[in-house]
Amino acid sequence: MPPPDRLPRDPEPVPVSEITPESHAPDAAGPAGAPEGDGAADTVRDEPSVTAAERQADRDGDARPPGPGGDNATATVHGEAGPGPVRADPTDPLAPTPPAETERAVAADLRRLARLRQRAGTTDVPALDDGTEVARQAGFEVMDVGEPPTLVRRYFTTLRHATGLVYGSAVAVARDREQFAFVKGFPLFLIRLAAFFVRPLVMRSLRDLPIEKQLRRRLELLGPTYIKLGQVLALREDLLPPFITEELKNLLDRLPVMPFPEYLDRVAKGLGRPVDEMFAHIDPKPLGSASIGQIHAATTVGGDDVILKVVKPHIYVVLKRDARLLGFFGSFLQVFFSRYQPKKVLDEFAEYTLKEVDLRREADNAEQMAINFADQPDIRFPRIYREYSSRLVLTMERFRGIRPDTPESTALPLEARERLVDLGALSIIRMLYQDGFFHADLHPGNMFVLDTEPDAEGEVRPKVGFIDLGMVGYFDGDLRRTLLYYYFSLVTGDAENAARYLASVSEAGKKADPRGFQRAVAELCRRFYRAQRHGEVNVGQLIMESVGLAGQYRMYFPVELVLMTKALVTFEGVGQTLLPGFDVAEVSRTHVNKLFMSQFNPVALLKESFRGAPELVDLIVKSPTLLAEGIRFLETRVRNPQASPLAGLRMALLSGASLVAGTLAVSTGGPWFLWAPLFALAAGFALKRS
Repeated sequence: MPPPDRLPRDPEPVPVSEITPESHAPDAAGPAGAPEGDGAADTVRDEPSVTAAERQADRDGDARPPGPGGDNATATVHGEAGPGPVRADPTDPLAPTPPAETERAVAADLRRLARLRQRAGTTDVPALDDGTEVARQAGFEVMDVGEPPTLVRRYFTTLRHATGLVYGSAVAVARDREQFAFVKGFPLFLIRLAAFFVRPLVMRSLRDLPIEKQLRRRLELLGPTYIKLGQVLALREDLLPPFITEELKNLLDRLPVMPFPEYLDRVAKGLGRPVDEMFAHIDPKPLGSASIGQIHAATTVGGDDVILKVVKPHIYVVLKRDARLLGFFGSFLQVFFSRYQPKKVLDEFAEYTLKEVDLRREADNAEQMAINFADQPDIRFPRIYREYSSRLVLTMERFRGIRPDTPESTALPLEARERLVDLGALSIIRMLYQDGFFHADLHPGNMFVLDTEPDAEGEVRPKVGFIDLGMVGYFDGDLRRTLLYYYFSLVTGDAENAARYLASVSEAGKKADPRGFQRAVAELCRRFYRAQRHGEVNVGQLIMESVGLAGQYRMYFPVELVLMTKALVTFEGVGQTLLPGFDVAEVSRTHVNKLFMSQFNPVALLKESFRGAPELVDLIVKSPTLLAEGIRFLETRVRNPQASPLAGLRMALLSGASLVAGTLAVSTGGPWFLWAPLFALAAGFALKRS
């Protein structure tokens, strides 16, 4: 084997476990047509590869700065590109390095012992290294890094929990009569009869729980994909009842972690280089573990403090399989629960979640946000280390700050807290209504208060930092302007226009009542304005309740609007923590007024008008030809009249068509020499008919 410093450094190698379900392992894995889960796959589970599907994704994807060695999608990745030796004590960067034991070997042993543990029916993961023990002592469970479940096995697991949820729902409806008082008569009799027979089939630990708790627990039992689905559903108050969304907010956000050697192994494979060449130290204690990624603090060989985020094993293939199953179940549920649009919600979830698996997207998002706020040095986004980042690994600047919902933040001077609230309002309103590119997973854990120490003059001038930009939302020009007008109407007390703008961005379903929805939103806004006189101000809650009314009137909103609502609610909640009783409408009004007026300054209007310049030029160029052809056609008809019993009707139609065409030309700003002849023709046809 060649020495480590001469090994190929191909970019973004991906383990075989990360390939798509439709692809197969390299030739070393056995025959190309080998089914999933065969023993042949075990022989190459530690070998990285780049699949044809991923090469195509690289060719079709967005242009990104090259990683270490460039984005060469056709590179061959060798198993020897290991991370180098594991330190005897991961907590001590100066500890000696035993040459006989590599991180890949320890990771392989962990997988082997995990399979033995599964066969033996034990419940504990053996601790082979001190790094994993550090994570366990910090309160993290250690995940079983085995082979990903096959599609068939995942299907039956999902079906079992879905069926169990249906059975448990019948038991809950029959038992909790106060919560389900609307179920009466013969349907209630059938549900009680079914509950009597299916009750023994429901898991004992879930049998006596309310329906919302059963749903939450089953999502947790199904694993990371469904936990993330539940977190997304918790935002859909426009589709789901409040008691469901409130319970889903309690889903786990501290998921099991990889064994530390496995983590190091994936860092090396993801970057194509030994870990010791890139990082002087990686803290074995995780800073967090979510459904897709696991993050640790690290120090680069250049001495920079960074955050190292790594995609968990098999997550891509599991998400792809779960997305296929969710698409199937969504189509099935759409037949019975079309009011809640299950297929649409599940499709949106799959689209957003699969984007998060590619960490290059998060890097792109962070850099784009930094560009958008380049003129605001007090609003910061983490710097991305492209040379240490790839599809599976993301290295970014570590913010040294405090969360805005901590006692340390509320202990800051009043002027500093007012400054933080103002920066928060500026950043949120600018993301949403100016750039149309916003943080779609905003909560206090993704925000930092930076520079909280007094400066040379003794003043505290804090800054705001945003992290975890894997999920972002987009507003196009028309939608962004409409939502800006909606928010402007809200903070200025215009209930009718607020309701009108909100209804205009919704989608009407079957048996929808748009006018009723608009009236209900307007009345809700009026109640809010009356409460505002008594100091009860909660714009975020007003928007949330307005969106929540949509389900009653069969109106549906794009997921971006729900994500926008979450961002506003988060801002308002953090603001109330820092400044209890602050007037969110007043703080927002200042920035919204500036943004609103900027839309109508002469320069902005001129730029906006230039967007339609090509169409206007095209119309001017073609108008003489169209006019000449029209006159030639009329001359032919006048010189060669044809008697017809429908001649009068024909003249009436021509007159009406000319009138409509002229009106459209005037309303779209067409030149006078186009619409004036059209009106003249309309009058001429009318006179000829008479």
